[in-house]
Parts: sequence; structure tokens; C-alpha cells
Amino acid sequence: MNDELGARFWLKLIGLVIVFGIAALLLFLLVDAAWYRWGIFGALLFFFVILLAFGWFYDRRHEREYADLDA
Repeated sequence: MNDELGARFWLKLIGLVIVFGIAALLLFLLVDAAWYRWGIFGALLFFFVILLAFGWFYDRRHEREYADLDA
């Protein structure tokens, strides 16, 4: 039995870390720019709007799974 994960796994993991790092950097830059322009309340509002948009898209994509749970 082979217990090693392999090079393919590690390359995918490194790629995902880089992609999520860039996404986090862009999110922080957007929130920082909102903070600079609109103050703390504007930055919080902007951040919550981003979270609500993500939640809405996530729920829309998983709507069929939720319907199957009720049946």
C-alpha cells in the first residue's frame, strides 16, 4: 500500500494556496479602500454586502439540495 500523496496533490495544494492568497489580498484591499473612503461604518457595510452576496450565490447554487432534504 502506498501512503504517499504524490506530486500531483502537492502541486494542486500549492496552486490553491496561491489562488486563495491572491483572493484574500484583493478582498483586504477592497475593504481597506472602503474604510479609507467611507470610514469604519462604510467599510463594515461594504464587507457585509460582500458576505450577503456570497451567501445568496451559494444558496442559489445549492437550492436543489435543500429541496431534496425537505422531501
